[in-house]
Amino acid sequence: MKVCIIAEVGINHNGDIQIAKKLIDGAKLAGCDAVKFQKRTIDVVYTKEELDKPRESPWGTTNRAQKTGLEFSIAQYKEIDTYCKNIGIDWFASCWDVESQKEMRVFKSKYNKVASAMLGHKDFLSAVAEEKKHTFISTGMSTLEEIDAVTGFFSKSGCPYELMHCNSTYPMNKEEANLKMIDVLRSRYKCNVGYSGHESGRVISFAASVLGASSIERHITLDKAMYGSDQAASLEIDEMMRMVKDIRLLEKCMGDGVKKISAQEAGVRKKLRYYE
Repeated sequence: MKVCIIAEVGINHNGDIQIAKKLIDGAKLAGCDAVKFQKRTIDVVYTKEELDKPRESPWGTTNRAQKTGLEFSIAQYKEIDTYCKNIGIDWFASCWDVESQKEMRVFKSKYNKVASAMLGHKDFLSAVAEEKKHTFISTGMSTLEEIDAVTGFFSKSGCPYELMHCNSTYPMNKEEANLKMIDVLRSRYKCNVGYSGHESGRVISFAASVLGASSIERHITLDKAMYGSDQAASLEIDEMMRMVKDIRLLEKCMGDGVKKISAQEAGVRKKLRYYE
């Protein structure tokens, strides 16, 4: 099975369409299957009190200024849509509210994504499920009972999905990866299970693919030192290239599980098994 590798641009573009295009180029160069963004309606996702809190950022001195500065408009997403089509890479977005989910339907993306934070938002889940697109569902900071509910809802709705094992800390301590959950989720829900990682480096993601992850999602950045809360948990483009290369090699190394003597082995056998 070919692993679907997703480069999560998220908000690492810092509100700059040119940075976004460079990240898309990087994902394409690395051999990723898709790039993913995030979309929020600021006044729906955050309270006025939260938005009015002081916060220094390149866009001003409040949370509102920072959150607004990180959001792309629909017009900018139209530019991203055209750009991705021109270079030949799929793209989609994880939305954080019903309004955003409905706004993004105009792009007819191949996939949907339910972020871990949205697992219990029933109206939002309904808006996603009714589109009947293949949906990646992250399971960070969630109980099995909550995952029971969301998988049951998507199954009943007839919407195809796969789960993604996830730990929602940024960056995640490698010792907290708990990769055995990939098999636990796969056995419990009888579906494909991917991995959405927020750690530094590539080892955990590579191990997840060894354990049969159907998809790997990692944040991508131009520079981990850039402004932004997700940058430290991201892979720079050269790291993303190495990760994709390693996973594609692993896919070939896994073989078919059938014990047989290869042509090369047959020659060695003839030489070393002197008693035959």
